[in-house]
Amino acid sequence: MPVKLPIYMDNHATTQVDPRVLEAMLPFFTEKFGNAASRNHEFGWKAEEAVEMARGQVARLIHASPREIIFTSGATESVNLALKGVVEAHRSAGNHIVTQATEHKAVLDVSKRLEKFGCEVTYLPVDRDGLVDPETVRRAITPKTILVSIMHANNEIGVIEPIEQIGRIAKNKKILFHVDGAQSVGKIPVDVERLGIDLLSISAHKIYGPKGVGALYVRRKAPRVELAPIIDGGGHERGLRSGTLNVPGIVGLGKACDICQKEMAEEGERLRRLRDTLKDLITERLDDTFVNGSMTCRLPNNLNLSFAGVEGDALLMGINDVAVSSGSACTSATLEPSHVLRALGVSEDLAHSSIRFGLGRFNTEEEVRYVADRVTETVKRLRDLSPLFETAKRRDAR
Repeated sequence: MPVKLPIYMDNHATTQVDPRVLEAMLPFFTEKFGNAASRNHEFGWKAEEAVEMARGQVARLIHASPREIIFTSGATESVNLALKGVVEAHRSAGNHIVTQATEHKAVLDVSKRLEKFGCEVTYLPVDRDGLVDPETVRRAITPKTILVSIMHANNEIGVIEPIEQIGRIAKNKKILFHVDGAQSVGKIPVDVERLGIDLLSISAHKIYGPKGVGALYVRRKAPRVELAPIIDGGGHERGLRSGTLNVPGIVGLGKACDICQKEMAEEGERLRRLRDTLKDLITERLDDTFVNGSMTCRLPNNLNLSFAGVEGDALLMGINDVAVSSGSACTSATLEPSHVLRALGVSEDLAHSSIRFGLGRFNTEEEVRYVADRVTETVKRLRDLSPLFETAKRRDAR
């Protein structure tokens, strides 16, 4: 049976809304359209009930209390609330933040903004696998440190950072620990208690929910995290995030989390098999092809490859019936090589030749084999046309 084209394998950028999620959301656009803050009539009560149900679904997925979940417009807003909120609320305790060089731009750009307002930020290096050493985190902490922010799973290379060890270090030092969980929540187990996480950013559209909605986990006990709001006006969400709640979106996020909790283990194993099949089919047929990032500490659905002697953009055009990415979708407009790959020590040429494959819930083995064939034939054709490939083969491009 022929595969249906085009094929979507860019699930780190966004995911298709699961039909079960859409079904749960639809009544809240028309029949149950009330404002969750309207507590004087049944329309508002039903909306509030749906929001609280979703709050519980999100909390269960990460082993938190529903009262610790704050709804936002997405992980970027959650990151902004976490970092800016901590800095403002804890200004008297210090002004130093520790993060890493391979963070998503949401964290890096917020950190740069905070530097303009007097914060000191330490950007830790990573090793060739893309992993930060917990000991470098420990050594970076000073008496002025108020927050450590390390992503759980990288959006480009899928590597999973040693969050549990870093969480213990932060806890021992009595420093708050924020984790960007946009790529990990719903794909691998996340237990905020076991991992020692104080603040966790979550996105719906990475886990087959709608765009424009997310959440921030804010620990209430040991320690109780104090945040200053970045949006004022009405006191919604315990005063931390004012604004009329996006009830249909929140319902969708809750349903997406509920599905992930029930199906994550089985889905992860299926995606790992498909990912490994894709990697093996490509690397067995193509020399001078490199995996970026650790294969042992990695999301089950991620594969990031560099192809020596090939421009990533040319490869993307050559496989235009397959949706993949040559880097983070949030920064794809830039011609600069990926800051993540450069932090790993990947050469500029190889960084420009990288392709990110993000497999998802709706991909099939037939699609994987088709994509492997298309990539292989396109890379071979481009290399045949490139006078630089033989030169690239003769040197250690990495």
